Formats: sequence, C-alpha cells, structure tokens
Amino acid sequence: MARSKKPDLGRILVVEDDAILATAIEAALMDHGAREVAVCPSLSCTMGELEKGRIDGIVLDVHLTDRDDGWALAELVSVLGTRKPRIVFSTGSPEDIPQDIAAMGIVMEKPYDPDDLAACFAKKPRGLLGALRRK
Repeated sequence: MARSKKPDLGRILVVEDDAILATAIEAALMDHGAREVAVCPSLSCTMGELEKGRIDGIVLDVHLTDRDDGWALAELVSVLGTRKPRIVFSTGSPEDIPQDIAAMGIVMEKPYDPDDLAACFAKKPRGLLGALRRK
C-alpha cells in the first residue's frame, strides 16, 4: 500500500514563550511535514533566527513576555523578502490584534489543538494564486 507523502512545510519559526505549548506546536509541525522548526521564546531569539535565512512560515504568540505586540513581527517578516511566509497568530486575545495585521494570516485563539494549527500550514494558500491553482 502506498503511503501518502506529507507536504514539505519548509522552515517554520515558532515565536512562543510558553515552553509546553511551543514543544507541542513543534511536534505537530514536524508530524505535518515541517523540514525544520525553530522555537524562539523572545524577540531577540526571533531576530537571530530571521538572520539565519528564509522562513516558510511563522507562528506568532501575540503577547510575549518581553513584548506585548508580537504581531509587529508579522509586519517585519512581510518586508524581508519577496516570498512572504505563511503566518499564524497564536493568542488568547484575538481582539488585541489590529485588523490590518490579522488579515496577514490566520488567527488561532488559545487554547487550540496544535495539530489544527499545523494543518493551517499544509492548506493551499487562498487568494488569487490559490484560486488559480485550484482551476
């Protein structure tokens, strides 16, 4: 029996200061086909990972211990290159994310199943390119 091949989710950056949740997200992403997962509990760690090269996706905790505006990272990564990473915002307070920023990705309200979050990266992108690919 042939096994279905997992999609290559590429390199995913998990910006999460809750170590237990970060570990669960990392495991779920690897199970769903991530090539590499880098976990960062702080802004300085995140900046170091961004300097290492392109990322294909990012999970952003909106309220980090060292920053209360984690969504600002979404703006930063959106201007770093021509190929924008897929973004999932991870938050217990979705209303705190400005609407124009929330529109840059998917908002997952805590608590959620890490497998559901990982599945967001495996879905085909929406929008014009996604619509063209479905035809």
